Amino acid sequence: MDERYDTYCAVDPLFYDSLTNTKAPAVAFLAGRELPAGWERAAKDDWLICAPDGDSLPAQGWKVHVSARLDNAERVLGVVWDYCLGHRIAFKYLRAPQMLLMRNAKYAARGASGKFITVYPHDDAELERICAELSELLDGEIGPTILSDLRYGPGPVHVRYGGFAARYCMSDDGQVVPAIANAQGTLVPDHRDPVFHLPDWVELPEFLAPHLAARNAVSTTQIPYAISSVLHFSNGGGLYTGTDTRTGAAVVLKEGRPHAGLDATGADAITRLRREHEMLTALAGVPQVVRAHDLFALGEHEFLVLEKVDGKPLNRELVQRYPLTRPGATEAELAAFTGWAMHVLDQVERAVRAIHERGIVYGDLHLFNILVDDDDRITLIDFEVARPVGAPGPPALRNQAFAAPRDRTGFAVDEYALACLRLALFLPLTAMLRLAPGKADHLAEIIAARFPVPDDYLTDAVRVIRGEDPAAPLTADRTALSAGILASATPSRDDRLFPGDIEQFRSGGLGFAYGAAGVLWALRTAGAGSFPDHEQWLADRVRQPASGSRLGFYDGLHGIAYALHELGRRDEALALLEICLDQPWRHLSLDLASGLAGVGLSLTHLGRATGEPRVIAAADEVTSLLADRLGQAAPATSAGLHRGASGPALLFLHRYEETGDPAMLELAAGALRRDLRHCVLREDGGLYVDEGWRHMPYLAHGSVGIGIVLDRYLRHAPDHEFGDEFGDEFRDAATAVRKVAASPFYAQSGMFAGRAGIIAYLATRVAGGLEDDGELSRQADALSWHVLPYRDRLAFPGDQLLRLSMDLATGTAGALLALAMAGDPSIGLPFHTPALSPATDFRRAEEPSTKLHHQEREGVQP
Repeated sequence: MDERYDTYCAVDPLFYDSLTNTKAPAVAFLAGRELPAGWERAAKDDWLICAPDGDSLPAQGWKVHVSARLDNAERVLGVVWDYCLGHRIAFKYLRAPQMLLMRNAKYAARGASGKFITVYPHDDAELERICAELSELLDGEIGPTILSDLRYGPGPVHVRYGGFAARYCMSDDGQVVPAIANAQGTLVPDHRDPVFHLPDWVELPEFLAPHLAARNAVSTTQIPYAISSVLHFSNGGGLYTGTDTRTGAAVVLKEGRPHAGLDATGADAITRLRREHEMLTALAGVPQVVRAHDLFALGEHEFLVLEKVDGKPLNRELVQRYPLTRPGATEAELAAFTGWAMHVLDQVERAVRAIHERGIVYGDLHLFNILVDDDDRITLIDFEVARPVGAPGPPALRNQAFAAPRDRTGFAVDEYALACLRLALFLPLTAMLRLAPGKADHLAEIIAARFPVPDDYLTDAVRVIRGEDPAAPLTADRTALSAGILASATPSRDDRLFPGDIEQFRSGGLGFAYGAAGVLWALRTAGAGSFPDHEQWLADRVRQPASGSRLGFYDGLHGIAYALHELGRRDEALALLEICLDQPWRHLSLDLASGLAGVGLSLTHLGRATGEPRVIAAADEVTSLLADRLGQAAPATSAGLHRGASGPALLFLHRYEETGDPAMLELAAGALRRDLRHCVLREDGGLYVDEGWRHMPYLAHGSVGIGIVLDRYLRHAPDHEFGDEFGDEFRDAATAVRKVAASPFYAQSGMFAGRAGIIAYLATRVAGGLEDDGELSRQADALSWHVLPYRDRLAFPGDQLLRLSMDLATGTAGALLALAMAGDPSIGLPFHTPALSPATDFRRAEEPSTKLHHQEREGVQP
């Protein structure tokens, strides 16, 4: 569960979207106020920026942030507005109450939370005066603490040193990030973490020293609990394990921050904490409900002390036990799992009935809030939204995979969640049911065909979810999917043409992975045709790329240039490449998604296709630079095709096919070994990327992405001709990767992290001449598990399954391409079509030891 997605579900019931793109909020702050002559106002993202004409601000410095609650925001803004206009000081503010609510919501980004108004002083003297005068003017007003800032006094005024102008640099991991200049004038990342951070070259103004001391004086030594570890942070506060120092009992402490962590009603974390204590007190004695021990205040924060329950969240237990994530589960294994799941469900149902007998609606029943101990006994936790049965309105915080429609009230809210749980324990895809309740029939059909559940075991649950009208299962038809993509287009918008993943609101809606470039390329590649008007929409918006645009293949301009070329727009592609090559690209990361590997692959392809000397020379330079940097790189922290060393390996293989240079093959081998060190061989014989807390099989960040490159390598370097150093290891690894592509269940349908990527891997194997035992067809058929209706057409949900997506990485375009690849494996993702014979036969090369060859032996290989 990725909590970031909730924020992007607030605008549109079908697609992820941002409040930033609400051009005219229904309710706006100070809607009737006009700026006087000599001032200008401009909208940017969530903000309205107000500045006096001709004002010249420094590029960076100390800025003042003012926070507010929903009930005093208009008043606070009025005070700051009048002050700034009277002193001709630039400022900006959030445009509407809904934006303030989402910025302070429970799962909002903690580094940006609380910021309502920003004021821009010209220097430190003006900073001191603004702080003092605004603090006096806002005396008595309250707002949430801004975690990234230093609070000035007890009120809503805060300060932070950071950038004023929009400047960007590369982070240590090669990402484009907001920047400030250090003492030497070099741009470095402008850290915006949920903790006050002072750059080491910046001196704290003397007048702020008492406020820093007050901040650092807060201590937990005066409470009778010793905190030992952090379980979780949200914008509402932390969740900690600890010990009651008076008794030695293990406890969990749940923190509430005042005026922060808001729910849909605007209630803050402390309000919900007090309500939870009240509900748990009323439920005392229900054996399956966690016990509350204490409620106390520490400064402005409050803490609820709970018993520490032995056990794991049911979602984790389900992941460990679930038989459909492994190929070849036996009937005995399926029966044993079915018995366990029914036993757990029976306990949960009895617990919910006991809660209802106390006149209380739980309101937040889902897999994460059920703990299961070693004896399979359950405990229910997290009663923040529990309330008496007669309370009006739906729960204000909800897990959307279990959240009842808004027309369900009272105990029916929990009955709906129980129905979802009955399905989710056997097929955890219930997040899709908010988009299409009729999908419950299809999920139940899949469950009954694979698990020995009793007849009619799921009938009542399906009826509770979708009502009385049954729905027939859908089949993923390519024509209907193409029509769905085209029906979603919004050419009137500038930020995106097709709705997709929330990443659109970070890297933009134009790129190959999440934006228009990838969708249009996939439509053409899958045989759905070309759409000149949409292609022109894309070309128009990259003619002059915005400042800070990313350069990578999947998330930036190089991928768009590739798509434009493949769509027949050669001149526009080359013009965009010229812009790219004039940027500071040499400090990009090494990977395929955003870095040099993807850039090099695109340049190699386009250099071959266009014959342009500058493009060809740039491809050579990228390859050399990547080899040098990979040889010097520290051990990687991630693996896989998109963020690991398999992306560089793929580039080296393409360069080998281009040049016949055996050094390229050795570089590829060394890079692949870097990724294989991050893999784990499980008992079922499958090889997965080991992320510590989970094992990943998927295309972008899992083992099948590595497998695609391994298979390509082995087609060029059979061990009897290249030496035995890699042959057995790589062949065994490739065989083990193939096993992970035979699982019946994948949680998502997308290309990068779902079943579509598994299909792409299997199709790429077939295109390369490797055997297929029918698994490609089976996986293509099972893609229909996720397909949903959309405007009399079809579409697929994106990541997290909460909204539809049309993009290549997570949504319908990727599924469409996967189905096309299943029908014609010669179709492929960029750079994955069948391997070419090398331009020069390396077995007869006279000079096998080039400069790159020696660097590889010294650097990448162990």
